[in-house]
Amino acid sequence: ATGCIDMRAAFASASPRSLAASALRRTAPLHTEARIKELGLTLPAAGTPKANYTIACWESPTRLYLSGHLPIKPDGSMATGTVGGEGGLSLEEAQEAAKWCGLGLLATIQDQLGGDLDRVEQVVKLFGIVASAPEFKQQHLVLNGCSDVMMAVLGGKRGYHARSAIGTNTLPLDSPVEVEAIITVKPA
Repeated sequence: ATGCIDMRAAFASASPRSLAASALRRTAPLHTEARIKELGLTLPAAGTPKANYTIACWESPTRLYLSGHLPIKPDGSMATGTVGGEGGLSLEEAQEAAKWCGLGLLATIQDQLGGDLDRVEQVVKLFGIVASAPEFKQQHLVLNGCSDVMMAVLGGKRGYHARSAIGTNTLPLDSPVEVEAIITVKPA
């Protein structure tokens, strides 16, 4: 690894499942930003660090590591709470929160690539953490919200990825889910 490189100087309404199904049906190539619009999605502002770290770290000109993203909506509000248990978020609400994490990741990728999501070669891996009650055992299903939006926006070849999902008792800022990513990109 070469450490973090600042590459910038060098260079909703649909359910997560329906988004993924739509990506698998699509055969004609589309400009990624047009695909986002076609799906009726809106990207939030690009992520910003909430503590002493960088939101994105370039290992090389083609490999981008993204710090954990929280479920921030375009209006700036954030989903909060714990998944499962009495009074906790439902699986569906948690999947929606994971979808917002995915859209936030896409916004940060777009920012890092100077606005051109077509340069995304592949989402290599997602790592998700779910703040959940001890009896909740469906963290892997929560992360489908993020995975499905990646597949819908980027298509099967670029959006399909390896993934891990774990549960924890709490996350920063009372977030129900946090997702980080490793992305490969086409050279500028």
